[in-house]
Amino acid sequence: MPKKSIAKSRQAGRNKTIQLPQELPEMQHESSSSPCCCGVCGMSKTKKIAILLGIVILFLVAINRGWIVSAIVNGKPLFRWTVNATLMSRFGQQTLENMITERLIADEAKKANVAVTQTEIDAKEQEILKSFGENVTLDEVLKYQGMTKADFDEQIKLQMLLTKLIGKDIVITDEEIATYRATNAASLVATEEAALQTEAREVLLTQKVGEKIQPWYTELRNKAKIFKFAQ
Repeated sequence: MPKKSIAKSRQAGRNKTIQLPQELPEMQHESSSSPCCCGVCGMSKTKKIAILLGIVILFLVAINRGWIVSAIVNGKPLFRWTVNATLMSRFGQQTLENMITERLIADEAKKANVAVTQTEIDAKEQEILKSFGENVTLDEVLKYQGMTKADFDEQIKLQMLLTKLIGKDIVITDEEIATYRATNAASLVATEEAALQTEAREVLLTQKVGEKIQPWYTELRNKAKIFKFAQ
């Protein structure tokens, strides 16, 4: 093609304008007004959210029915809230009181900068095992007590916290230790002299803490701010 013709073609391309349609094609109007499946498009935003939440709840129930139904007996469900209400009415008050006690003791220990390490708990655990006999295992003790290892450790920790909190001001004399050893020699587990002294002292300390624990806890609870909503 001659160069002159090419130049004219390029010039014509520059001068050409693109005409935009005044209206959209009829097919595009139809797509915007076409009916929506299941009638969802005509619903309000609130209804759509409600349906979505319902689907989510049904899905959760399907994957974990225990949240709502605890058991099915002869085709009849035992609902979770019924079980919870029964447990609360039978054991709830005692459980709540125990939890309040544990919280008060833990808070008091924190204020007094008193702590119990896992090493101390393990050592105390071994002492308790020895008191049951040489061939007694921890699993047997747990089965006898009806508790798990975590529960057992928590009970030991609670007792040791109380001993540290209340026992810090208790004085035990050598005379008291000697008297205890003389009258309770058969019950002592240790065999060496130093260990016998320590064991006797710890037993006496535990006894004296036991005598002081009730008035100490009564005073602690009277000072605490407790609001109970579960009855």
